Amino acid sequence: MPETKNYDEKYISVFAETSRWLDIYFSGKNPDFTPPYKLLGLTPFRKRVAEIMLSIPYGEVATYNDIAKQIASERGISIMSAQAVGGAVGHNPICIIIPCHRVVGSDGSLTGYGGGLENKKALLCCEKSAFIIDAEACLDNKNDSSIDFTK
Repeated sequence: MPETKNYDEKYISVFAETSRWLDIYFSGKNPDFTPPYKLLGLTPFRKRVAEIMLSIPYGEVATYNDIAKQIASERGISIMSAQAVGGAVGHNPICIIIPCHRVVGSDGSLTGYGGGLENKKALLCCEKSAFIIDAEACLDNKNDSSIDFTK
């Protein structure tokens, strides 16, 4: 017996824009727009970290310490905790679109990605990031359907 629909289907532009952005991104291209979104319930500090992550160019990375130094400078203080930045990055509610995968450790390590470090590496490979030295590994994974972006 066919399932009865208890809802109305309708076009929602934010879903269409987000879908279009993701299609462009996962085709290996840099989307030239950001789909509309709302960040609700974030502290001003977490919101500022999200804004800085959005400013990291496609295919490039910044360190937690880079972000901490930028916020310290904006606030007129001498130092800001990179660990506090890491906590804010970890609370990013819109991964990929707000590119927390572009934030790396000061020593260049791929640290702290809620979606798993293999997925962080895969996203940077998708962006053809100069940060990922092992281009061979990116090529090996290009058609690897075992990379799970849903974790």
